[in-house]
Amino acid sequence: MTSQLKSLKDQVIVITGASSGIGLVTARMAAKRGAAVVLAARNGEALRSLEQEIRAAGGRAQHVVADVGRQEDVEHIAVVARQEFGGFDTWVNNAGVSIFGSVDEVSIEDMHRMMDTNYWGVVYGSREAVRQYRGRTGASGAIVTVGSVFGDRATPVQSTYSSTKHAVHGWTDALRMEMEAQGVPVSVTLLHPGRIDTPYNEHAQSYIDQQPAHRGMIYPPEAVAEAILHAAVHPTRDLFIGSQVKLGVVAAAIAPRLMDRFMEWHMYRSQRADRPSRRTGDSALHQPGYGLHERGTHQGWVRGRSYYLKAEKHPALAALLAGTAIGTALSPLGRRR
Repeated sequence: MTSQLKSLKDQVIVITGASSGIGLVTARMAAKRGAAVVLAARNGEALRSLEQEIRAAGGRAQHVVADVGRQEDVEHIAVVARQEFGGFDTWVNNAGVSIFGSVDEVSIEDMHRMMDTNYWGVVYGSREAVRQYRGRTGASGAIVTVGSVFGDRATPVQSTYSSTKHAVHGWTDALRMEMEAQGVPVSVTLLHPGRIDTPYNEHAQSYIDQQPAHRGMIYPPEAVAEAILHAAVHPTRDLFIGSQVKLGVVAAAIAPRLMDRFMEWHMYRSQRADRPSRRTGDSALHQPGYGLHERGTHQGWVRGRSYYLKAEKHPALAALLAGTAIGTALSPLGRRR
């Protein structure tokens, strides 16, 4: 069905993982643009400070201390949103954490914990949103889920993270189809971020000798926040943050074995910094991480924006650029023939 979403200034937006990184940037950006925000995370001190900051600037905010890996906590987020604002219009599944280590090294306990956060948190949040939107009249609601390039293509070193994001992508696609078939007034969007400059690496559980970090091309968290807020207002199936993500997905589909070899060569060295790693256990996997930090400690080229995302927000332009790129790629083949 066709989804008609409210303008941002008229919305109440639930944001999980709001205490740092993408969630923090999104909360500040949404509040600045007039939306009311429900801030959810485990770090209560950071959330209280963020709520006070937004209200001092004239915005509307309410925080909820919650662990998205616990269903009752996620239900409580929805209850607070209804008590404070009468409900919500967009639910953002953003909370997540990673583990850096080999498949035979990471403990099963840690694997279970990350699945609780990254996958079950999305399931619980999505079901609460569907409960809110089902039978709704007037404007539709939105579910925006932050996936990952590693949910499209697995990587070594972050095998457990990749697995959780593959599960998130599958759940989101199935959710979208079922809600559309049932006529539920909801827009379901999956975001595919590339490497983003957030404290993701500092919060991760590390089994490796060197500190987890991104190397190479890195995108700012503002680019993901921009995609989230666009999807809150414009029904969109998928948004890729970074052209490298889209190119990687296409390359993996066309030449999966070649992509295997490339990632075996590239990903071991491009996921660690030139300094010793924090010890295993000093992470945000089993307890709250530090809050109110938007950026991480990566070693790479941090871009100011994602031009590919900006093109995606204008489908005609995106189609033109894609056609031009395909034509450019195919023209040498034609000349050789």
